[in-house]
Amino acid sequence: MNFTIEDVPWSDTDAAALRDAQRAEIAAMYGTPDSEPGAPPSAADIAVFVLAYSPDGTPVACGGLRALDAVTGEVKRMYTVPAARGSGAAAAVLDALESRARDLGWSALRLETGDRQQAAVRFYSRSGYIPIPAFGPYRDAPDSLCFERAL
Repeated sequence: MNFTIEDVPWSDTDAAALRDAQRAEIAAMYGTPDSEPGAPPSAADIAVFVLAYSPDGTPVACGGLRALDAVTGEVKRMYTVPAARGSGAAAAVLDALESRARDLGWSALRLETGDRQQAAVRFYSRSGYIPIPAFGPYRDAPDSLCFERAL
């Protein structure tokens, strides 16, 4: 399936709805409304946020980038609606984020996912991300799995 990828502001209503759906799914999975170590992403620290739209214009996936340092970014709030999983929407978002990261002069992307999110682990591994030691706020989070990919 072909997806249209668009850069949107953090405040975009479709972006907010997808992030809310992601947070609700994770809260149900881990049994807590806030399982995220460290500061949650916000308009103040997200460098890029993209949405993937299906051919009929429905927003089906999202993801963002937050700078960790001058050459490294972090993938934040990757999410695909359940009906679009396996369709290539997540790959389209991740490809767009990697392209935007290169445009920003970054040479690597890192991310964190939870140990109960095995589909995400498989997706990131297939996408060339390799396991790394927990970084930043995830160092003391026993449920966190961290990955990195050189760009």
